[in-house]
Amino acid sequence: MTQPLTVFLADDQSLVRSGFRMLIDAEDDMTVVGEANSGLGAVSALTAKPADVVLMDIRMPQMDGVEATRRIVAAGLPTKVLVLTTFDLDEYVFSALKAGASGFMLKDARPDDLLSAIRAVAAGDSVVAPSATRRLLEQVLPSLPDAPGRRDERLDVLTDREREVLVEIARGATNSEIAASLFMAEGTVKTHIGRLLSKLQARDRVSLVLIAFETGLAS
Repeated sequence: MTQPLTVFLADDQSLVRSGFRMLIDAEDDMTVVGEANSGLGAVSALTAKPADVVLMDIRMPQMDGVEATRRIVAAGLPTKVLVLTTFDLDEYVFSALKAGASGFMLKDARPDDLLSAIRAVAAGDSVVAPSATRRLLEQVLPSLPDAPGRRDERLDVLTDREREVLVEIARGATNSEIAASLFMAEGTVKTHIGRLLSKLQARDRVSLVLIAFETGLAS
């Protein structure tokens, strides 16, 4: 029998943690293995015993979710970070993604969507939905460095086709949408994405979106 996914809860509100625990523990393929009411507590607990996924709140005492995410990633822990937030905290979410979070969800997400996100993150995928990506970037773009007219050497390794795919990813398009827009097979799109991840040394699809905007390829 396959071992259930292990999930850690980091949130300073006990009621929120209780709700997540009830939801997750009701599933056969996942279980909550620990809780913390601060980022510092989460880092300490996960360093001692990593979980597959941590649901990370942003605003917590002692250490916020951004710094906790940064330390978890820097320590090389196998734990994937799924940030939970509201859109009025987008500037923090951007920082968390830069720090190594695998994606983010809204706290008022439907239960099924949250469970699917946990499974996706555990499998190594990104869980930032296209519409959420666009809304996030609308909030954080003003804080990015001015890109127009600035040459970024990171893009020099890409072919023209790979650049086109990267632009579509930044636009929030799914693989099937990219295939239709660029008139290629979906399998070819996946191949291009794999090459983008390798050439740009990007962790996941979220990282590709951020690179596209940082380098000025997308705006």
